[in-house]
Amino acid sequence: MFQRPERRGPISALRSFLASEAAGGVLLIAAAALAMAVANSPAGETYDRVLHAYLGPLSLLHWINDGLMAVFFLLVGLEIKRELVDGRLATWADRRLPFIAALAGMVVPAAIYLTVASNDPALVRGWAVPAATDIAFAIGVLALLGSRAPTSLKLFLTTVAIVDDMGAVVIIALAYTASLNFVALVSGGLLLLLMAQMNRRGECRLWMYLALAAALWLAVLLSGVHATVAGVLAAFTIPIVRTPGAPDSPNSPLHQLEHSLHPWVAFGIVPLFGFANAGVSLDGIGLSELFAPLPLAIAAGLFLGKQIGIFAAVRGAVALGWACRPTGATWLQVYAVALLCGIGFTMSLFIGGLAFSDPVLIAELKIGVLGGSVLSALSGYLLLRFAPAAKRHLALADEQQPAR
Repeated sequence: MFQRPERRGPISALRSFLASEAAGGVLLIAAAALAMAVANSPAGETYDRVLHAYLGPLSLLHWINDGLMAVFFLLVGLEIKRELVDGRLATWADRRLPFIAALAGMVVPAAIYLTVASNDPALVRGWAVPAATDIAFAIGVLALLGSRAPTSLKLFLTTVAIVDDMGAVVIIALAYTASLNFVALVSGGLLLLLMAQMNRRGECRLWMYLALAAALWLAVLLSGVHATVAGVLAAFTIPIVRTPGAPDSPNSPLHQLEHSLHPWVAFGIVPLFGFANAGVSLDGIGLSELFAPLPLAIAAGLFLGKQIGIFAAVRGAVALGWACRPTGATWLQVYAVALLCGIGFTMSLFIGGLAFSDPVLIAELKIGVLGGSVLSALSGYLLLRFAPAAKRHLALADEQQPAR
């Protein structure tokens, strides 16, 4: 997969994407830290009161989690479609290693979570919380390492996280839908069919797709399926102009929308989500709370489950001849990236908010997600920082420098 650069787009486009993800990840880290500081300051009560204040039919927190995050999932859907149609997941050979790694990286954390939390039936619903990887946060950590992390590892992390997102969307749609309003569900289905038909007829006016996407979001919200799923479904109907091995076409609606949304999502919506959801008061929390079944299960799933599942899957796939190790990377560096995949944050907090409603469990959830993510981030960073580079890494880095 990583040994056929002729099928990839220009390295400058890759660098641009990774740079924007990295900057957004650093901002997300800052937003999460600020949320923790505010929640544990005299302004903590005001922080909580403002988030739960109602603006029309929904609280501010729900507008962020159900409304703005639908735009985040729209971008996720656009990135998934782009990669499947015209990117790093365009062929089965390209998809093999990320799919194997991502699947193992979802199953093993869920299994560890259930092993730790299975004694309490009320906690079983959170089995999917440690199954997702936060690409922005993880790429943000990699950005701090500069050239110490080979580009192939950044590609690997990105593709695994994209496949991970696919799994998370399916989990949200299937596992966290309590009851269904069939009238709203049928209405949403008709809207989706209309958007797909527009695509087939060659309609390229984005405003028409976005208007119908807003109606689809409302229908899905009323249907009982989580509203953010509408973002991914709408994204799959946006037309794309394939440009294999070349820069994005200026006439491609999908690329136009993706490039327009990305800065708003990376520098606005995701940090706002992090600020609204990461704040948890540590007042009165002792060792018994930190090592309660829920935070322990989540932290263990993220930190242990991700590294075990992903690294074992990659090692096994390479040993069986199903895939190649990322070019220019050592096995120690691959293991370090598997550690970074344990940064769950955005998607883990999001799924946790769907799984639990009890304020006590929500607080424990945040402790577990933050603990597991921080432990994964620090371990992965330190290992990559001090791991010796492969002999080919410097030569490959020189070859990938954009022409001046």
